[in-house]
Amino acid sequence: MRTPMKRTRALLIAVLTAVTGIAASVMPVAAATQANEECRPDGLYRPAGLNVPYCQVYDTAGREKLGGERTRRAIGYFTSWRTGRNGAPAYLAHNIPWDKVTHINYAFGHVGTDNRVSVGPDGPDNPSTGMEWPGVPGAEMDPTLPYKGHFNQLTKFKKQHPHVKTLISVGGWAESGGILNPDGTRNPTGGFYKLAQSQAAIDTFADSMVQFLRTYGFDGADIDYEYATSAPYAGHPEDYWISNPNRGQLMRGYVNLMKTLRDKLDAASAADGKYYQLTAAVSASGWILRGAETYQVTQYLDFVNMMTYDLHGSWNQYAGPNAALYDDGKDAELDFWDVYTTPQYEGIGHLNTDWAYHYFRGAMPAGRINIGVPFYTRGWQGVTGGTNGLWGTAPLPDQTQCPPGTGGNVGSQVPCGNGAVGIDNLWHDETAAGDEVPSGVNPMWHAKNLEKGITPDYLDDYGLDPNDPKNQLTGTYTRHYDQTLTAPWLWNERKKVFLSTEDEQSLAAKMRYVADKGLGGVMIWELAGDYAFDQTTGQYFMGQTLINTITDGLRGAAPYGNTKGSGPAPAQVLDVGVELTGFALGDANYPINPKMRFTNRSTRTIPGGARIEFDYGTSAPGSMADQSGMGLRVTSKGHSGPNVGGLKGDFQRASFTVPSWSSIPAGGSLEMQVRYYLPIATPSNFRVTFGGTTYGLTADHPRRTP
Repeated sequence: MRTPMKRTRALLIAVLTAVTGIAASVMPVAAATQANEECRPDGLYRPAGLNVPYCQVYDTAGREKLGGERTRRAIGYFTSWRTGRNGAPAYLAHNIPWDKVTHINYAFGHVGTDNRVSVGPDGPDNPSTGMEWPGVPGAEMDPTLPYKGHFNQLTKFKKQHPHVKTLISVGGWAESGGILNPDGTRNPTGGFYKLAQSQAAIDTFADSMVQFLRTYGFDGADIDYEYATSAPYAGHPEDYWISNPNRGQLMRGYVNLMKTLRDKLDAASAADGKYYQLTAAVSASGWILRGAETYQVTQYLDFVNMMTYDLHGSWNQYAGPNAALYDDGKDAELDFWDVYTTPQYEGIGHLNTDWAYHYFRGAMPAGRINIGVPFYTRGWQGVTGGTNGLWGTAPLPDQTQCPPGTGGNVGSQVPCGNGAVGIDNLWHDETAAGDEVPSGVNPMWHAKNLEKGITPDYLDDYGLDPNDPKNQLTGTYTRHYDQTLTAPWLWNERKKVFLSTEDEQSLAAKMRYVADKGLGGVMIWELAGDYAFDQTTGQYFMGQTLINTITDGLRGAAPYGNTKGSGPAPAQVLDVGVELTGFALGDANYPINPKMRFTNRSTRTIPGGARIEFDYGTSAPGSMADQSGMGLRVTSKGHSGPNVGGLKGDFQRASFTVPSWSSIPAGGSLEMQVRYYLPIATPSNFRVTFGGTTYGLTADHPRRTP
C-alpha cells in the first residue's frame, strides 16, 4: 500500500511543479484532501487529487470567513483611473472604507497582446505599479514593497485589515476586447474574444494570472468578460469585428477559460498553501443571458457578482430604472417586445435584480450570489410621457446620429435614446474624437447636489465649463420613489430630464432582500460614487453614506444560504455528468430547446424505469417539456404567472422516467431535447431513483461526496 501512495504523492508534486513552477510541499494527499473537503462550498468544482486549502477561506459549513461577526459580503470596485493626475479629484486606497468592506476588486487589468494579464507598461505614470502621491496624507508608499502605485497602497492597507481580500479584475466594458492605452486611446486587440479561441493562449493567460497574484499579493482573480453571449451586437461596439462572427463559440471559449483558471489557481493554492479565489462579474440582462446558454461557468466560481444595474439606459429610448429590485408589470421596453402579453412568458419581466437572482439561484447556493448596486446614475433628456418621466420615451431627435452600438447602427427596431448631457452627465465617457457621450452618468454625490439645488464647485475639474448653459443648474430635480420597483429617480420637469438613482431608501430595501433571501452579499460599482455632505464647502462629495447603509442593513443577518437545494442530500452519489448543448444563436434561441445529455461515468447501469428529477430556476416559467417522447414534466412549481413584486419561489421541479428501451449503461449516455421559454442557468439538484435507492449526481459537485 505504501508504494502507490508514494507514487501518487510524487505525481502530485510533479504536476504542481509543472503547472505552477514551484515544487509543492504537501501533506499526505488523501488525509489532506479529506480534511479540506469539508470546507469546500456546495457546488464548487473540485479538481481531482489536489489538496486545495479551502479551510483557509471557508468554514466547515462551506461558508466564507468574512472577518469579525460579518455574515455577508460587501465587495467594492476600486478603479485605477481616479488618481488626481487628470485634474479630477482623486479616490485612493486610503479613501476606501476598509472596515466596511470584505473584498476589493481592482479595476481593471486586461489581456495583453502576448496573452498575459497586464495593467500596462511599468513606469512612474502607471497608476497600478509606478505612480506616487507625495504630500497626500495616507498615500505614503510602503518602502518594503518592490512596486509602487495603487498595488503598493492596497497591500499596505491590507496588512492593517487582514480580513479584506483583494482581487484583480480583468476586462470590463472597455478592456474585455481591447486595451486602454496610457493616453486614453483604445486598441481593439480582441481581448477575451480572441484569447478564448485557443487553449494554448488560455494556458498562457492562466499561468500569467498565477504569477501576477503571487507578485502583487492579490487573493484572487475576478473576470469581467463583457460578454460571452451569442446575442448580436453585445459588448463594446469596437469589438463587433470579432464578437459577431464568433458568437456561436463564445460561451464554449468562456467555459474553457474559466475551467483552466480554476485548475491553475487551485494547483497554485495547493502549492502555496494560500487559497486563491476565482469570481466573475456576470450579466443580469435576460437578453444577454438568452445567448449565454446555461452559464456553465458557475461551477468554477467561488461566487458571482451580478451586474444588476445598466438594466435601462440611453442606448434606447425607454426611461426606466438603472437597477430596479423588482418588476412592476409596466416596463416600457418589455412591453414593446410583448413580454407581458406573450402567453409562454406568463408575464415574467426579466429586467430586474430579483429575476437575475433567481436565474443564478437555479444553479448555485444563494450564498455564492451577490447583487450589484450602482453608486451612479443613468439618464435621459427630452423625456415625454410616463409618470414623472418613469416609463416615458426619449428618442434621439436625429436617429442618424445614434452612438455606435445603438439604434439603426445595429439594425435595432428600437430608437436610440437621447442621453442626458452637461451638468446631468458628470462622469461621461468620451468618443475617440473627444466628444461627450450622452448618458446621464453621475456619481451619486453629484446627483445629491442636483437634488438639493446646489451648484457645485467641481464642474471644471470634470471638463464642464460652468459658463456653458448646458452645465448650469436649471429647473428643480424632484426625487421620486416607486415602492414596487424599489427604485428612486430625479425628475426635472422643466428640462424633461430623468436620472435613475440609488439612495439610502432603495439600498436599505435591497439589504433586507439580501438578508431575507440568504444571498452572499452585495457588489458595488464603484466606491468613489458614495456621498456625504461637506459642511465646509456646503455641497455633497465623496463619502460613506451608502456603504454605511449596507453595513447597517446586513449587520446581524443570519449566515448566508450554503446549499444548492433544500432538504437532506442523498447518502449516495453516482458519477453522472449533465450537459446542455445545441443552442440556437441570439434571438433565434426561442423557444429555448437544447439537448440535455446524461453521461453515466459510474460503474452501474441506470435501468429503464429509473426516475430522474432536477430543479431549474424560476427565472423561466414552470412549463419545461421534452421533445423526445420521454414525458418530461414539471412536478412542482415555485412560481407561476407574472412576477410583479418578485418571484415567489426559487425552483421549478421537473421529472421524467428513463424509457424501458433505453437504459443508461456504464460509460453510456442518454439524450433528450427539452423546451423552455426564458433563460435558465444550468439545472441542479439532480436525483436518480431506481432499485429503491435515490442517488445524487456528481454533476452537482455536492459537498462530502461519498
